Amino acid sequence: MHNLEKTKEIFLSEIPNFKKQCLKLLSGDLTKMDYKGISGGYGVYAQRDQKSFMIRLRFSSGIVTISQLHKVYEFAKQYNLDGIHFTTRQAVQLHDLDVDGICNIMEEAIKNNIFTRGGGGNFPRNVGLSPLSGVDPEEAFDVAPYAVATDNHFMSKITTYHLPRKLKVSYSSCEMDAAHTTVQDLGFLAVIKDNKPYFKVFVGGGLGKNPNVGLELDELIEPKDVLYYVEGLTKLFMDEGDYSNKHKARVRYMVYKLGEEEFIKKFKDYVSKEKENNNLKIQLEDIEYPTDGGVETNVKDCRLFPQKQKGYYSVYIHPIGGQLKLDDLNKLLNILDSCKHASIRLAMTEGIFIINLDAKEAENLLQISKAFSGCTSIEKSISCIGVPRCQMGIQNSQKMLHEIIDYFKENSKGDNTILNAMPRIYISGCMNSCGVHQIGAIGLTGKKKKADGQMCDAFELFVDGDFEYKKTRLGKSLGDFKANEIPKMLFEIGEKVANSEMDFYTYYAANEKEIEKITSKYNI
Repeated sequence: MHNLEKTKEIFLSEIPNFKKQCLKLLSGDLTKMDYKGISGGYGVYAQRDQKSFMIRLRFSSGIVTISQLHKVYEFAKQYNLDGIHFTTRQAVQLHDLDVDGICNIMEEAIKNNIFTRGGGGNFPRNVGLSPLSGVDPEEAFDVAPYAVATDNHFMSKITTYHLPRKLKVSYSSCEMDAAHTTVQDLGFLAVIKDNKPYFKVFVGGGLGKNPNVGLELDELIEPKDVLYYVEGLTKLFMDEGDYSNKHKARVRYMVYKLGEEEFIKKFKDYVSKEKENNNLKIQLEDIEYPTDGGVETNVKDCRLFPQKQKGYYSVYIHPIGGQLKLDDLNKLLNILDSCKHASIRLAMTEGIFIINLDAKEAENLLQISKAFSGCTSIEKSISCIGVPRCQMGIQNSQKMLHEIIDYFKENSKGDNTILNAMPRIYISGCMNSCGVHQIGAIGLTGKKKKADGQMCDAFELFVDGDFEYKKTRLGKSLGDFKANEIPKMLFEIGEKVANSEMDFYTYYAANEKEIEKITSKYNI
């Protein structure tokens, strides 16, 4: 990274003043909204009780070393936390900390090249990455070096940004688009044309209120030029973004304001200016993958992924709701310490891939992690942190997730057919879409609703959203439902899908009316 030691010095020098702001919040001398405006930029948020705090550890594009994961374990153990939370943007959150805790962790983390700066607030956020980039047999090429270099570019000047709102950039290595490039402020999707690597570019996408699918540029770009596009969009955002109304300040609102053609034209003008004025050729660092070829395994498991490196495998671990207990993290680390080439990739699905495992290591890890990983597709569902921790949250999304899984398990009596027939469910505690509910096959977003004259806990249901390239679409709302009736309703849908022997998307396309008939019984 551009003069890493200097950057670390700046980060460390900011901590005493940041601590003062935390204490002002606690003494009532700073409002919670003013505090949020300051603390987000440090990757810290006050929790709902206004007494405890969350800190978000930012790992460039979700690439974590084993020693860094040990550090995370040490932090959690030192402060008696139950566990850690994997986020939907490839970071790790530690919850329920006091002021001394977050400041000490921040300082210790910086010394170990783990940063929190720009983890929230109006900053470029962690750069998204397909977690299997570099090992995926289906990929066009490895985009991990580009994602990391872009994140380094942001971090080298993270304290200097003055943006209207946050900025999200992602890189995907194939059309499965695990990094959701088509719904980001700026997304780069790897393709090969005439045996040469290029990126498709998407701009102006985003989820939450007034969501938008990104606009695809009509030309492919050379990978070496990505930073001109990153910097071009950043400057356009600073010049044209709305600083007066934070609810209309994301990049997509410039698309709505200027119109698609004018927005693209302006964006390209800014990129051209960057190419004329700056030397932003990307500096790539090599990421090493094993090449020695290993023994292959005959084991078949939905969490096991053969790599393009012959004889090597990736194993996916999905703690329910992204919440990994401390004892389980310890078990995981004990295994990782004895693996020869293992490396860690956080996914955008609140799970974690361990890549570069030989057959024996992969089999061993599958066995050990079975106890703390969801294995069926319903258990691999996603939920933001929600109430009671999140300030913005309206509903307890984690509780909703557990109720759905428990209901499915109780009513399936040990048979996983329905748990696998239903797709992963994406749950957000509010309209902010931290659980990306708008692009899931099934998505839920928390609300408060009046039913029978009483306010009740409710969720809006979205179906048929998708983020795969060429299939990207926002889910269709089927209305609002009482939280306590949602597990039963989803199970009814699950039974129909399982009996049809189709996957959910195929079933929905053929039986849209059938699903609407089920949901209409529960609608409020």
